[in-house]
Amino acid sequence: MAEGGDREGDSVASTSKKQKGGKLTQVGKAFKRLWPGTSSKEDGQNTGTTTEKQSGIESRTSMECEPAEEEREQCQSRGQGIGDVVHGPGTDPSGKIHHDRDSSNKESSSFIQGAEQQNIVTPIHTTAEVGNRTAAPVTSTTRMDTDVTPTFSELLTQWNDYQLFQLTKFYRERLKQAIEEGVESLRLMMRPQGYFSEQEHRSVAELVAKGNRRDSSILFHSLVMEKGNRARRVMWESFVKMQNELPKLNKILKEIQELGPDTEEYMNILRGLTELPSHMEDVQQKHKETLRAQTETLSVNTILMKEKVKDFQLLDRYAELTIISTVRDRTLVEHELLARGRDHEEWREECLRGELEKIRTDQLFHSSFSRSKSRSGSSASVAGVAGIGKTTMVQKIVHDWATGKIYQHFQFVFSFKFRDLNTINCRVNLRELILDQYPYFGNMLREVWKNPEGLLFIFDGLDEFKGRIDFADSRRDTEPKHQCPDPEWWCEVSDIVYSLIQHKLLPGCSVLVTTRPTALHLLEKAEISVWAEILGFVGEERKEYFTRYFEDQTVAAAVFKHVKENEILYTMSYNPSYCWILVLTLGPFFTQTHRDPQRVPKTITQLYCYFIYNILKNHGREIENLREVLLRVGQMAFTGVAEKNIVFTDGDLIKYNLQPSQFLSGFLMELLEREDSARSVVYTFPHLTIQEFVAALAQFLTVDPGNIVKLLSEAHSTTDGRFEVFLRFVAGLSSPRTAWILEEFLGKFPHQTICRVIDWVKEEVKRRAGNTESEADKRSLLNTMHYLFESQNPALAQQTLGSVETLSFRGLGLTPIDCAVLSHAIRLCDTIKHLDLESCRIQCEGLQRLGPALHKCQYLGLGNNDLGDSGVKLVSAALRNPDCKIQSLWLDDVGLTDSGAKHFATTLSTNCSLMDLELSRNKLGDPGVEVVSVALRKRDCKIQRLGLDNVGLTDSGAKYLASALSTNCSLTKLNIGDNALGDSGVKLVSAALRSIDCKIQRLGLERVGLTDSGAEDLVSALSRNPSLTELELGYNSLTDRCVPALCCLIQNLPRLKQIELWGNQFTADGRNQLQSLRGIRPGLGVTV
Repeated sequence: MAEGGDREGDSVASTSKKQKGGKLTQVGKAFKRLWPGTSSKEDGQNTGTTTEKQSGIESRTSMECEPAEEEREQCQSRGQGIGDVVHGPGTDPSGKIHHDRDSSNKESSSFIQGAEQQNIVTPIHTTAEVGNRTAAPVTSTTRMDTDVTPTFSELLTQWNDYQLFQLTKFYRERLKQAIEEGVESLRLMMRPQGYFSEQEHRSVAELVAKGNRRDSSILFHSLVMEKGNRARRVMWESFVKMQNELPKLNKILKEIQELGPDTEEYMNILRGLTELPSHMEDVQQKHKETLRAQTETLSVNTILMKEKVKDFQLLDRYAELTIISTVRDRTLVEHELLARGRDHEEWREECLRGELEKIRTDQLFHSSFSRSKSRSGSSASVAGVAGIGKTTMVQKIVHDWATGKIYQHFQFVFSFKFRDLNTINCRVNLRELILDQYPYFGNMLREVWKNPEGLLFIFDGLDEFKGRIDFADSRRDTEPKHQCPDPEWWCEVSDIVYSLIQHKLLPGCSVLVTTRPTALHLLEKAEISVWAEILGFVGEERKEYFTRYFEDQTVAAAVFKHVKENEILYTMSYNPSYCWILVLTLGPFFTQTHRDPQRVPKTITQLYCYFIYNILKNHGREIENLREVLLRVGQMAFTGVAEKNIVFTDGDLIKYNLQPSQFLSGFLMELLEREDSARSVVYTFPHLTIQEFVAALAQFLTVDPGNIVKLLSEAHSTTDGRFEVFLRFVAGLSSPRTAWILEEFLGKFPHQTICRVIDWVKEEVKRRAGNTESEADKRSLLNTMHYLFESQNPALAQQTLGSVETLSFRGLGLTPIDCAVLSHAIRLCDTIKHLDLESCRIQCEGLQRLGPALHKCQYLGLGNNDLGDSGVKLVSAALRNPDCKIQSLWLDDVGLTDSGAKHFATTLSTNCSLMDLELSRNKLGDPGVEVVSVALRKRDCKIQRLGLDNVGLTDSGAKYLASALSTNCSLTKLNIGDNALGDSGVKLVSAALRSIDCKIQRLGLERVGLTDSGAEDLVSALSRNPSLTELELGYNSLTDRCVPALCCLIQNLPRLKQIELWGNQFTADGRNQLQSLRGIRPGLGVTV
């Protein structure tokens, strides 16, 4: 045995030496950054779904998979076959570089001459980005025969046609995405070359004009590929000219530039890494067959059917999710589902605009998404909220590798679940971990270790891991007990995972970790090179889920319509698991004729009441003491919510007097999913929200409520939001109208508990409404608004908000669901006078939810929200309401244009309540100001203060404003600063100020291009306006020449209290003269 042990030790030692190098190091690790997302016989296959339209466009690129006949001939004329090793331009097989260029390369160099500047000869500094932390710069030098880094233009002249073909093919999918914003410019650049027919030009241009950027990009790329070598080269030359305008394209070109001219060497590296020794082919084949069998079916829970679980083919049921190559907010301050739901619509818009880079599952180890320049392997993190599809995504990745679709440069893939690793409570090594799941490897693992670059390890569910992995703990690198230097070293599971991610074990291997956002902070100091997050369903993908689930498409359409029309239900439908709850619960309402349409759930609590009701209806009579059993399950669920635990063991069940055997059938099997593995049995609720609902339900299943007020207060005071959804459910269950459906099986809820919950909500709303200083305070107030909504108790809302006059959420992002909840609260109360929603990221959809309540407020702040003309139309509707009480309206920087201003101005001319209007920083231009000016001349218009700063007003539009000022008797404060009025525009306004009807008291003219000449006209006009109290003339071009006139104005206007002249061109003497006037009367302020 000792001898065998020695041999084993030698094997490990030799393996360690291999790990430091590996095949990749032997030929230069500089090329590892260009690792392909996919390289298989089905090259370029998109694992996602495509529409018929897209497929039609893509079909034009069928010849892309191999060179066109023209290219074959050219390659063969150089003595190269398609399968031969291709030597670089200007080289012979010996690798010596010659300095001649072929004719096409000479042609291209002239085409792009001057497009780039020669790079300075310096090392390349890169920065690894992790969260908000920026690592120290890592200095690397591009591998070149000289110290000079070639420009991309120079590289183009060095590549032959076949190399450029291979490069185009390799970057095909990323290029299509990268050029979406620049297709029209690229088309026009290529037009003089005559490669496209007029019809082809029109086809591309029409797609661009319709806003179909993705389709236009696909078509443009496929047309170029059809045209052959020269067109392809001109396309890349055009890319050089456009790279500074297209960030994603710039990223690709810089990446290729780092690679250098030797593209064929890179391909050879790739071939060498994917080649498997013949004696290992059998075990690889066995491994792929095993993984394929494990992953080819997808189990779906169907609680309303006879089968508890129904199996589908993975490929038939898998719905592609949108993944973005970034992660937001690694530290959560609110419930993960609510936080991601809050950001989801914004991310969706950014995705549609191309501002967020999408990443497919086969691109997770693609260098372009890497934020690290580590040469020793790649670690990727994919985050996603509970139920978003992380585990199903892992299943799809493993299945696609096993079936040869993706990641064929990995020779072996090993996948582990953290929930299984939790059961290992002793020291172990990587070898044993693998053999425990894949025993057929046997002694072949020693061969596997020899090429770490060919290994991918997947760890699913970091948030479920009960071990401690602290990547910020430096002791792990110094203390032997925490080190794991090779695969057969005995240590803790956490040490193995840590060492793989940090590239200390099997350096060169790749690692994928999935986690909920709640555990992202654990990875902040880890060597993660690719950060990604699953967005879930975007756009029509939501509807597609409903369409796939229901065989009857009429039912599918009806259910989806109900969900979409109910913002409360719709907001979280980006989450596949939540969609599953929706279809299970709502389906019967649209398939059974005897169901009352009025009973269809409209709140989240109502939805989950019906979800539990359906389970109880199917299985509730199978179990004795149902209420008591559900109470114990709820108590366990609550502990899980409190401790952020979603995985339970047999020990957890026994702790709460629940017998594991009860979960093998019937009611409890529906409520808790049992997962058996070789190592253990674990239980999880089908979704985190179901766990939270059952935890809330438990509060109403005990006769003695105990100190429930203390429990609720402590839960509400947590700063990470873990109890937010739980508290909404508790508030919702306090409503008899919501909970009645469960009484059939669970009996009446204790009246004492209901009263205490209602009293707690009442006091919490009152307390939070008076304290909205910080963002956390505003979020707490918003949560209490959700409690009111879920309670569906109008009397409670009126009692709690009856004394509240001000609601301010300024600066807190509000989703459409938040807006719907606020609208519900405001409509029930008549006391709220001041509603401040400035900078809340509200868009037209959110404002639509607020619409019915807007007219009730006296002050309405909506500035700095992306409302657009359509959103302002909704505000106009509130102003037209006969009961409108709005007196002060702030619509600064809301995206209003001159077109939208026409409709808005019509409303202004008839509204009698509005006195204060802020329209600054909108794109009104002269036409927009003209229509507003017309409204000011109407007799019913009562506006006293008008803000028109920075609206694009010029001297041409000033005449319309001047005309209104000369007849308007109500306007006392006018701000028109930051507009290009010049002296001529100010002169027109000055003339209006002479009118006896003009009552202007405060005039803002900062940054209007006013000079001494214009100031004299202004002073002359204002000297006849005794009502003026404030004048702003800052940041103009005034000099000492106009100081006497200004002094005279200050002295002759008895009511003038403040004149601001900062930012002008006065000398010290001029400033002294002006400042000396401060003492001529009490309260006068002169700012110079």
